[in-house]
Amino acid sequence: MAKDGEKSDWKEFLWNPRTREFLGRTASSWGLIFLFYLIFYTCLAGMFALTMYVMLQTLDEHRPTWQDRLSTPGLVIRPRADDTFEIVYTKEDTESWDLYAQTLDKFLQPYNDSLQAQKNHECTPDKYFIQEDSGEVKNNPKRSCQFNRTVLQSCSGIDDRYYGYREGQPCIIIKLNRVIGLLPGKDNQAPYVTCAAKKYRVGKDQWKDDADKIGELIYFPPNGTINPMYFPYYGKKAQVNYSQPLVAVKFLNITHNEDVNIECKINAENIPVGGERDKFAGRVSFKLRINSKN
Repeated sequence: MAKDGEKSDWKEFLWNPRTREFLGRTASSWGLIFLFYLIFYTCLAGMFALTMYVMLQTLDEHRPTWQDRLSTPGLVIRPRADDTFEIVYTKEDTESWDLYAQTLDKFLQPYNDSLQAQKNHECTPDKYFIQEDSGEVKNNPKRSCQFNRTVLQSCSGIDDRYYGYREGQPCIIIKLNRVIGLLPGKDNQAPYVTCAAKKYRVGKDQWKDDADKIGELIYFPPNGTINPMYFPYYGKKAQVNYSQPLVAVKFLNITHNEDVNIECKINAENIPVGGERDKFAGRVSFKLRINSKN
């Protein structure tokens, strides 16, 4: 009998036909509760939407408000077959270096002179290409300067489609990462890239470098110079056709059958190289080994 009484009480709680209550509340009570929460959550949603709207009004679509995470640009090399920053091949084995040549071909394709002439502007060299906005009127999209593939000369892949890898005189392309608003150097002074043997630890307090193995280098453009006309960079949305300037380094007589540790860095008065926060800022290190059967 007790079980029947409990069952009856449970049914009456779900629906009481005498008081017309569902789960202990009448329809009007449920309606008031629903109306309260509807208004409550509508107000919350409205406050959130208003907050987001006000915040978005303070943002520039074309330029980040804060970019303190990156103030010093890094360097990147091409070709790069993997994440190890090692370029190793055998001069007489075409398959060992053909991938490097293909990677450079693909990378340099957007820099073809014909494509650059279609997309980009022929800028005045040796001065920053400043494109200011006119008050509230945004000067977007901004123009970009041409960087023609032919500037890289014997490392352009035009006269030598093997980029020197077949002869054991490989080309390495160096690219400076983009930083919005960066003006490297002072008073339009051009930054430049240099490469040298990297020091590495061989003992507790002993260091060594491969200066006797690296041989003679040649840079394209001459002296590894990056013309100031490619700066400042205004951002991906504001400067959609921007072509990053490149520097090519050709190793003319590097020692074969040995590992050579190399470090390239950007040189400019206002670009610090390395530091406690980021030891690789403004430079890149890699290993180059050319094996030869002769």
